[in-house]
Amino acid sequence: MFQHCLICTDFNDGLQRLVNFIPDLAKGGFKRLIFLHTVSVWEDERVARVDEQKVIEAEKYFASILKEIPDGIEVKTEVTTVRYLDTILKLVQTYAIDVILLGTPLKSNLEAKFWGSHTLELSKTTKIPLMILRPQLISTYTNEELSLRCQHLFRYLLIPYDDSAASKYLVQQLKQYALNRSENVFQECLLIWVVDDGGRQVELTQYRLEEAQRKLEEVKQELEKLSISVHTQVCQGNPISEVLKLAVDFDVSAIATSNYRGNFLEWTVSSTAENLLERSWFPMLFFSAKS
Repeated sequence: MFQHCLICTDFNDGLQRLVNFIPDLAKGGFKRLIFLHTVSVWEDERVARVDEQKVIEAEKYFASILKEIPDGIEVKTEVTTVRYLDTILKLVQTYAIDVILLGTPLKSNLEAKFWGSHTLELSKTTKIPLMILRPQLISTYTNEELSLRCQHLFRYLLIPYDDSAASKYLVQQLKQYALNRSENVFQECLLIWVVDDGGRQVELTQYRLEEAQRKLEEVKQELEKLSISVHTQVCQGNPISEVLKLAVDFDVSAIATSNYRGNFLEWTVSSTAENLLERSWFPMLFFSAKS
């Protein structure tokens, strides 16, 4: 499914632990891993300065860990002071990256807001999917648990679907990636359609529920042609709450979602995908495309 992965870590988000699980990530289908750590530039009396000691420490950390690389996978590290987004876009091109792993801030709400703006800007400048892992999740795993997680990052995906341009784009992207996937990847998925509980007439609500089930069956048939085990669920209520509830009930590996925006005004409107990114503790696989 995904073979070339860029892993961005600030050494506080827990993603730096993944350097210890290269064989497990390889079992999950990866053939190339690029670890990126960006050292911030600070200003002193209007002069931009680089904390050279932090650069040295980061390089030493990677060098001390990445000593024995198993056959069949390429691993590289990048420690830089170049602007975060510029570096990511350059590495995406250089190493043919097809998925980017990101953490989230562990500290203040201000940092979380700043991270959100970075992620939004990144999603507007690249179509490469983003896999977002919260530090509160990954940092609490034992080595045994994290080993299994690395092998099954994309094994069972929950896919919210509502027949919108965004959800259609998401399914098409997943179908494309599924054509070239390893044994442990994208074995199973749950298609969920949530009919918003807006107090409509009973007859109209029932019609919408039946129509949703019919359309999910069509998508199910498309995915089953790729040897994916597909489950469907139609329910009524708040979309965010229902998605998160079913993610627990069905033991999924990650939630896959998408935005499909064509102009600036569309980018300023909050979406279900963005709300899930903010509220979900589950790993999030996020696709973004401009119409």
